[in-house]
Amino acid sequence: MQLPQGITLFERGWLSSNNILIRGTNHCALIDSGYASHAAQTLALVSSALQGQPLDLLLNTHLHSDHCGGNALLQAHYSQLQTLIPPGHARFVAPWDPVALSYQPTGQLCPPFGFSATLQPDTELVLGEQTWQVHAAPGHDPHSVILFQPEHRLLISADALWENGFGVVFPELDGADAFDEVAQTLEVIAALAPAIVIPGHGAPFADVTEALARAHRRLDSFAQAPEKHIRYAAKVLLKFKLLDARSLPLADLLQWARATPLLGQIYPSGAAAGQPFQDWVLALLDELVRSGAASRDQQTVSNT
Repeated sequence: MQLPQGITLFERGWLSSNNILIRGTNHCALIDSGYASHAAQTLALVSSALQGQPLDLLLNTHLHSDHCGGNALLQAHYSQLQTLIPPGHARFVAPWDPVALSYQPTGQLCPPFGFSATLQPDTELVLGEQTWQVHAAPGHDPHSVILFQPEHRLLISADALWENGFGVVFPELDGADAFDEVAQTLEVIAALAPAIVIPGHGAPFADVTEALARAHRRLDSFAQAPEKHIRYAAKVLLKFKLLDARSLPLADLLQWARATPLLGQIYPSGAAAGQPFQDWVLALLDELVRSGAASRDQQTVSNT
């Protein structure tokens, strides 16, 4: 899909979010930086595309580990880099709080980074040669933002809208009623009427009406059966671990699961009555295997 001049998409695998490089005459900006274990690859991609130009600005749509895990390395490499983050979690970045930022509860990694200012919703900023709107997009993350360029009708949707759904609604796992916020964010996107969407994961797409319809159907299914969403979230956490490790002993994966607070938190609501934690995790792994997302034998689990 042809993107406007000056915009380069680095479409990543699902461990890392997509990265969007926007180059202008006077400055260059990157939106989202991927996962920590891919940080060197993120830097190599950006450096190659810039061909000696500096990276001036880094923006994070939200602070999940797969969207900001490359921040620290980029900041170390580009000494003058300014970093903008959504305001909601800024107080946990300085001082650094890996629990409040979700990294320790999800069993994920994110090297500490700093920030220069916050990315306020309902404001505009210039990226490249164009003015972009910043819109709040709560749901998947209560503090996420999306970016819209009205002349090109181009939306950077992060995890608020994918071609086939949206990201796990993490506030629901903490007991908050956030499905309504997902619906409201989908309505915001519909009102913007983008012609092209660059999602946080996956390829850009133009059939936004159908993508929104699929997202609403998925949301309705979760709202009608919240336990379905809990099981989906648990499988996403396991799949993310497999994406990073690629392959690991089953015993190590079970140990990681037992040590991951969020899995322990949602286990009582996601498991059958009386089902032991290990049996629940093994059942989730079996579902991943049946779907083709993983493979396993008696000793090893692998990403596929």
